[in-house]
Amino acid sequence: MIRLYYGPGPNPAKVALFLAESGLPYEFVPVDTRKGEQHEAGFRSVNPNGKLPAIVDTEGPGGGEARVFDSNAILLYLGEKTGRFMGTPAERPELLSWLMFIATGVGPYSGQAVHFQRAAPEPLPYALNRYKREAGRHYQVLDDHLAGHETMLPSGYSIVDMAAWGWVDRAPIVLGIEGEPLAAFPNLQRWFRAVDARPAIAKARGIAAGHAFKTDNDEVARRALFPSNYPAA
Repeated sequence: MIRLYYGPGPNPAKVALFLAESGLPYEFVPVDTRKGEQHEAGFRSVNPNGKLPAIVDTEGPGGGEARVFDSNAILLYLGEKTGRFMGTPAERPELLSWLMFIATGVGPYSGQAVHFQRAAPEPLPYALNRYKREAGRHYQVLDDHLAGHETMLPSGYSIVDMAAWGWVDRAPIVLGIEGEPLAAFPNLQRWFRAVDARPAIAKARGIAAGHAFKTDNDEVARRALFPSNYPAA
């Protein structure tokens, strides 16, 4: 059994997509980050970094429980556990390279682009320009790569596609463009539409729908989400 600690964000959605695709038995454990539940001792024992997602595999290596945190680490762990969505052995270098590109580039820069558009207390033109442009540069890297591939790995759909989908799905708010935010990236747009049409996507999108997460962006939420902005208690 995979116990997925999740909230309504792109990184938990990636892992939910793998679970929906793989058929592994799982249960969802909601963690309301706007209420600060990610800072509670119970969750910190699963992820010391206090971020979502995280999993507990009740049948981990050696038969005991195993925790895994960070979405791309979880995808890699689950891919190796099941032997699915991992490409071919010859593609292993590509798989690792693109997975880390998403983990260290696409994800954090996209997240900062959203933060400075939607959460910063005042507009900061330099930060807005910096992060939106860098997110766009990452999209261009993906677009160039996908000019020669239907999926991120030549052999077919993999955990790299799942990892990229989680963030590219947020392109309208990352780039601040309504309508067709991927119009400037036709290969990426084609790829996204193909992945987004998979039956498991609807299930992955619905994981947060069954729980009433806090939506107010009040002082409680700001302190819970961005504790480093405040003096230590």
